[in-house]
Amino acid sequence: MGKRKTQRKNTMMLDSDDDSSSISSSSTMQSDQFSVSGTEELEFKKNSLLDEAVDALYEKRGSTREKALASIIEAFNSDLQHQFVEKKFATLLHQCLNSIKKGSSKEISLASHVIGLLALTVGPGDNAREILEESITPISQASKSGSESSKIASLLECLAVITFVGGVGPEETEKSMQIMWQSVHPKLGSNVVTVKPSAVAITATVSAWSFLLTTMDGWRLSPKLWQESIAYLSTLLDKDDRSVRIAAGEALAVIFEMGSLEKFSAEVKGSNNGSITEGNKSKEGFLHIQGLRGNILNQVRDLSVEAGGKGSAKKDLNNQRNFFKDVLEFLEDGYCPETSMKIGRDSLQTSTWSQLIQLNFLRHFLGGGFTKHMQENEFLQDVFGFTPKRRNLLGSEHISNGQKRMLKSPNSVINKARTQILNKQRMQSKDRNLGHFAVNVGEEDA
Repeated sequence: MGKRKTQRKNTMMLDSDDDSSSISSSSTMQSDQFSVSGTEELEFKKNSLLDEAVDALYEKRGSTREKALASIIEAFNSDLQHQFVEKKFATLLHQCLNSIKKGSSKEISLASHVIGLLALTVGPGDNAREILEESITPISQASKSGSESSKIASLLECLAVITFVGGVGPEETEKSMQIMWQSVHPKLGSNVVTVKPSAVAITATVSAWSFLLTTMDGWRLSPKLWQESIAYLSTLLDKDDRSVRIAAGEALAVIFEMGSLEKFSAEVKGSNNGSITEGNKSKEGFLHIQGLRGNILNQVRDLSVEAGGKGSAKKDLNNQRNFFKDVLEFLEDGYCPETSMKIGRDSLQTSTWSQLIQLNFLRHFLGGGFTKHMQENEFLQDVFGFTPKRRNLLGSEHISNGQKRMLKSPNSVINKARTQILNKQRMQSKDRNLGHFAVNVGEEDA
């Protein structure tokens, strides 16, 4: 599978709130820079706010814990909290797990997000493995209780992230993928009460499943799982919700890119073991897979030229058409879409479906913290082969990257702390000036 030289190139631009966004002149910035002592006090204040938020996770009132979790998410998005995590890793993890076990749907969603951010912050290693081992059972149990879409989506997105960072073998990844699969496609049994999953839950689950699939060797998954997943994803292409159809299309694109359908077909075709009965079953299985492939190709072709009727917004319809045109081009000719995303003054580029699915998933999960993490999170830089240019654009050797971010977030908790410190410094300066004035007046009177 190759890349066409004249291929259409997509460029995605992030709303820039990073270090390379518009910066005022150095003289203006210098007038607003605070002293080294003020900087140290601000750093202490920032850590104190996080400590207070973690302490608040012990409170009985659910709304208090929810507010604390939201403030932790803001702090982890605005800066990489390595020093804080070194001190409070275990405490934060276990309090979040308690929230998942006992909290409201909102608290569960927030706690799940914090655990995912915690994994991305610590990166691969013993801590990430501990997060996965300690979290997988509570997350699995919570995803089976209740049917609130946002809660299920947050839990499974968290599971995808912590498996992506902390998983060391394909068995762990496949276990997480099975948990996701069961949430939207449960095995029926005497004690199973099926609840039809919402479009939001299906989209989140399929996206998380596809994200982990990008890390797998297709040979390791069982033929039965392939057949079930491909058949189910094909049915999702006919759903009314566009986000569901696109999520299914992404999953199928990864499957085809891995060559998994072809591998599965060859495996089924060659597995007759010399038996006539087994040979007939293999032939039927092979024909079934080939039929699925042809059906998927027709579905993708129809969605790439859809005139309307499913969904409503024109923008969403155009996005769907463009997406499935890329999928169709890939299925027919083997050309992967190329994308380029602006990260500050650098560009992050993708040239495979697997890279694009990983990028889209992590960009969605991190939200406003995506740019910050791509610029400073070495694990994510390794994942995408991205090396940002190191620049100190604010022109001061005393201001760290975290402090630069603080300067640009007027509504953040941390910036409020900065305002308090600056006001304190102004009052101290005013007092000094008044004292100097009083001394001068006294000298003149003398």
